[in-house]
Amino acid sequence: MPDIIQLLPDAVANQIAAGEVVQRPASAVKELIENAIDAGADKIQLILKDAGKALIQVIDNGCGMSVTDARMSFERHATSKIRKAEDLFAIRTMGFRGEAMASIAAIAQVELKTRRHEDELGTCIFIEGSEVIKQEACSANTGTSISIKNLFYNTPARRNFLKSNAVEMRHIIDEFQRDALANPKLFFSMHHDGQEVYHLPGTTLKQRIIHLLGNNYNERLVPVDEDTNIIKLHGFVGKPEYARRTRGEQFFFVNNRFIKDNYLNHAVLMAFKELLAEDTFPLYVLFIDIDPAMIDINVHPTKTEIKYQNETTIYAIIRSAVKSSLGRYNITPSLDFLQDNTIGQLVVPKPLEEIVPPTINFNPDFNPFDAEIKPQREPSYSRGGSNDYRSSPIPTNWDTLYEIAKRDDEPVQHVMHQQQTIVADEQEVNKPSERQLFQIHNRFIVSQIKSGFMLINQQAAHERILYERFLQQLQNHSGVSQQSLFPQSVTLNSSDFELLKELLPDIRALGFDIREFGKNTVVVDGIPADLGNADEHRLLEQLIEGFKNNEAALKLDKRDSLARSLARNAATKTGVRMSLEEMNLLVDQLFACQMPNVALNGKLIITTFTINELLERFDK
Repeated sequence: MPDIIQLLPDAVANQIAAGEVVQRPASAVKELIENAIDAGADKIQLILKDAGKALIQVIDNGCGMSVTDARMSFERHATSKIRKAEDLFAIRTMGFRGEAMASIAAIAQVELKTRRHEDELGTCIFIEGSEVIKQEACSANTGTSISIKNLFYNTPARRNFLKSNAVEMRHIIDEFQRDALANPKLFFSMHHDGQEVYHLPGTTLKQRIIHLLGNNYNERLVPVDEDTNIIKLHGFVGKPEYARRTRGEQFFFVNNRFIKDNYLNHAVLMAFKELLAEDTFPLYVLFIDIDPAMIDINVHPTKTEIKYQNETTIYAIIRSAVKSSLGRYNITPSLDFLQDNTIGQLVVPKPLEEIVPPTINFNPDFNPFDAEIKPQREPSYSRGGSNDYRSSPIPTNWDTLYEIAKRDDEPVQHVMHQQQTIVADEQEVNKPSERQLFQIHNRFIVSQIKSGFMLINQQAAHERILYERFLQQLQNHSGVSQQSLFPQSVTLNSSDFELLKELLPDIRALGFDIREFGKNTVVVDGIPADLGNADEHRLLEQLIEGFKNNEAALKLDKRDSLARSLARNAATKTGVRMSLEEMNLLVDQLFACQMPNVALNGKLIITTFTINELLERFDK
């Protein structure tokens, strides 16, 4: 029997390794930018075409490579960062495994141009599917330029698993933001399909956060700074009132390397305990400087997970530092017993003076359609004189218009016991009301039924009504738009803007009238008529935020997630007082739904109580 175990060819081994290192275009972007940072560049440019599927090019002004180094960089396990195993525990650079370039060259067409400062000519290498097609001397700028074309061209099955351009672009932006945040003093730029997405000059960390996430983040940031003998912690956290329902603005960096760590994330959330609304997550950009010997970063192919020697101590330091910063900047509630008591006193307004109604003189016999002109009735406008009109007050007590109606607040419970009057053939016909409705604590609606009564959750009911309505509008493209008197411009961060462009056809089907207006900006000319006078900017932000939350947590399709997000944001909230007509309309629309009993979160909308259940309570 012949031997069956064989060594894989290098090209096949590299393609297998690429499955771990290069999962999508964003993975290649991450590796190339990290190599540029390690090369000492202070100016890094990223150029993309077709969301990285057609072209990914990274240009830097770093140290460059010699002819031998340029060729060796595409070999497996070739690295300039380590010489022995102990070096793994003293690494402060980004790339070190020596697999990225070899993996990328196995699944794409790669062109490398590089030149060192001391060299007159550079080196140009063209590789296709791990095979070196051409290597020659060339004229090149100082630094390195790497172009990756037709990613996964020789593995079509992998390419078919890539998402739409909008989705892949959002992943690239996420990776770009992480590298830009980790290195605020470096210049970064990004171009996609000929348009500039980012232009980030070297600056401070706070300004870099604002440039990446938006100008409105200037007032949302709280600085954090803590120096101990174990770690040094610095960065910013967001104020609790600006927390979002989705993750995505949480950044941890260990020795300037972005990491994902649920344990440390929990430490930050515990510092915000009792300050955040339910199921919301705060913004934070935190940097941990630690001795490399105390961590192990070689535990994950993408190097986004780290092991620590003393996790519990680091957890306690982060929790204490964030909580201290929130208290130092008066974010947490506090009691000040030394406050002057006169500060909180209200100024009592002076009582209103009695309103004296004016008097009006008029001619009650005047008829503008009278053909006969009566000169003696014509008014005379002589200065200081009087006219011929007879003066008398209006006989219908017109002055009661100036009286301010004083009435007690209506009770929360509305009982529809009055008779509805219908006029037919000049005779009044009294029609008894069809249902009796009450509102309890501005939260539940009580309706009498034959066997007892039912209790309706008003917010859950309205969400169900709007959800089914929006789904129907998305299917039929029948959303009605209410035009705004003054169109509003809304500026989003790059990631949300890319998502909005992807959702734009469906958003317009709901009744939004939106058009692109420059870089990361849209103009809202109209909103769905069902939403009334809502704030366009806040509504659009909540819609995108809710969509991302539904997409990540529930794995819903695009239209279902969009309808669910808009319904939850537009529904009548708990605590809103409803009139009798509004309650009747809500109940009628609820029972016209396909699933009137189940809320969007899977809980009940309606629960019933029978007369027997009530009697049993009184018989105890």
